[in-house]
Amino acid sequence: MSRHEFTCPDCGQAIEVNEAMREAILSHGCPVCGSSVTDVSFAAKQSTN
Repeated sequence: MSRHEFTCPDCGQAIEVNEAMREAILSHGCPVCGSSVTDVSFAAKQSTN
């Protein structure tokens, strides 16, 4: 499963999310402050395996 690093452009909160969480954040906004976000707020995480 792909992992992403989400960083809110408004409040600055940074969290690691999976694909389902990424889709929910894109639909509903930042889970901390509720700010709208776009794909730019996500960076793909490299696997450490």
